[in-house]
Amino acid sequence: MKPWRWYVYIIECSDGTYYTGLTWNLDIRINQHQLGKGSAYSTKHGFKKLAYAEEFESFDEARHREKQIKDWNQSKKQKLISGKWGKWV
Repeated sequence: MKPWRWYVYIIECSDGTYYTGLTWNLDIRINQHQLGKGSAYSTKHGFKKLAYAEEFESFDEARHREKQIKDWNQSKKQKLISGKWGKWV
């Protein structure tokens, strides 16, 4: 049986803002965002693309990372997305 995985992801919205989320199935979740059914925020701001994703073995690790990234400003998120910082900033 395949081990359970959690993903923290950042999508770039059509208006240039970012949405950070958490899921156990990245493909399904991104499809939901594309269809305008992913979250109230991404529905309002529009989906442009998946900008970044990290994989975790535990929900607790993923939730901690999601909260960390959500607290960051736009500039810090852009640096993470562009690869100017490592995974664990």
